Amino acid sequence: MASQRYDVIVIGVGGMGSAAVYHLARRGLKVLGLERYDIPHSMGSSHGVTRIIRLAYYEHPSYVPLLRRSYELWRELEKEFGEKLLYITGSIDAGAEVFEGSRMSCELHGLPYEAMTGKELNACYPGYHLPSDIMALFQPEGGFLLSERCIVAHVMLAQARGAEVHGREKVLDWQPLGDGVRVRTDRATYDADKLVVTAGAWATTLVEKLAGLAVPERQVLAWLQPSRPELFTPERFPVFNLVVDEGRYYGFPVFSVPGFKFGRYHHLDEIVDPEILDREGHPRDEQILRDFAEKYFPDGAGPTMALKVCMFTNSPDEHFILDVLPDCPQVSIAAGFSGHGYKFCSLVGEVMADLAQHGETGHDISLLRFSRFAPA
Repeated sequence: MASQRYDVIVIGVGGMGSAAVYHLARRGLKVLGLERYDIPHSMGSSHGVTRIIRLAYYEHPSYVPLLRRSYELWRELEKEFGEKLLYITGSIDAGAEVFEGSRMSCELHGLPYEAMTGKELNACYPGYHLPSDIMALFQPEGGFLLSERCIVAHVMLAQARGAEVHGREKVLDWQPLGDGVRVRTDRATYDADKLVVTAGAWATTLVEKLAGLAVPERQVLAWLQPSRPELFTPERFPVFNLVVDEGRYYGFPVFSVPGFKFGRYHHLDEIVDPEILDREGHPRDEQILRDFAEKYFPDGAGPTMALKVCMFTNSPDEHFILDVLPDCPQVSIAAGFSGHGYKFCSLVGEVMADLAQHGETGHDISLLRFSRFAPA
């Protein structure tokens, strides 16, 4: 039986893959998106209602120009889809290294910000109870995205442009085929000129060169019901990234579902196999999160509404991997988003479309190239 032919196949239709399918279809290419689970689903890294977006970027200043374009693309997507996807609350970056890195990125890129002590922050946003001497930075353009709805928007708009998207179809393997590729699934075989791999925690099962460079980690989020819910609305509670003695935490206002949502970066430092991930929240998971909330957000530390498990997929330096495969240039990869990638989905979709179509992109992704891991 002859295999079906496409311009580009995208493996993994989560946050990144859905955006790649959309941008490729937007350019008039014949695109196939393959997803082993539902669309959207709760098995990977893109579920849980919301994801933080922020312009003050302490991870590295070179992300800020990419973020500016991400914001533009998210707003274009909202307009085309006819549904609000991006909510602006402002963002708080607090704690020594987070504060200094965020201030540096704001000053380097001319972003408005306000520096304040914990005491000043607590007075301004009384849901917060931070140490009085901690330094915090408020950046007014931060907020959150509706993660599952963004996937739905990208997929449905791609389909409207002729893209083909299959859920519940697992990719078994792929191989180069001349200048193209052949992809074999549990349902069929497909050929394409180009392949884009956006498989999240499963990326290493499809690209051997990512072994050790895209490592899945179990992550747990909590939703606790505030005793003073009026302090945790999007209008009164900015999203946050906070470094305290207990670790680095991030959180959101109450939105769409009951509870103040927050998590601890690298939760319990559990490296996992996504095929056998423990997807249940346990008392130990809850307690480490509740201890934090009771100390720093006591008005938000009421009854537990939900615990949800997702995954980070970490690169060694916690920067993304966006590139074509060195020995297989018809294949592009997006991996290793290390717990801070979702906000960039719209931009990554555009970059992956560039790489698939032209082998290069006009965006500066020099920090994110695969070659940084090559032996000297």
